Amino acid sequence: MTTSTSAPAETAHALDTCDRNDVYAAACPCRAMLDLLANKWTALAIGVLEDGPLRFGELRRHLQGVSPKVLSASLKRLEGAGLVSRTVFAEVPPRVEYALTPLGHGAAVPLAHLRSWANENVPRH
Repeated sequence: MTTSTSAPAETAHALDTCDRNDVYAAACPCRAMLDLLANKWTALAIGVLEDGPLRFGELRRHLQGVSPKVLSASLKRLEGAGLVSRTVFAEVPPRVEYALTPLGHGAAVPLAHLRSWANENVPRH
């Protein structure tokens, strides 16, 4: 019978770190991005921003049912992840626009497919 003392250490290491992007690994940083993109309001906000920059109120009108607090938090998370840029214009009153970054445009492609699939396959009641 052969026993290995390194197996538990290797397993613990695999759980604590992620040497490459492997969304199935517990410590993979991809999971945070996947969590962000799988969120209903962030995924829908990305879809709305595909057509170009919008102000907060315009975004809110497109995203029926979202509260200002939730939309604000979602936009901050998207900005923090580098998916959305926030531009403040020096005007009176101040104008703020949100736009997709190149990374955000890349994320918009699979999300558009997911929205299309949902529209085609979810039964209407």
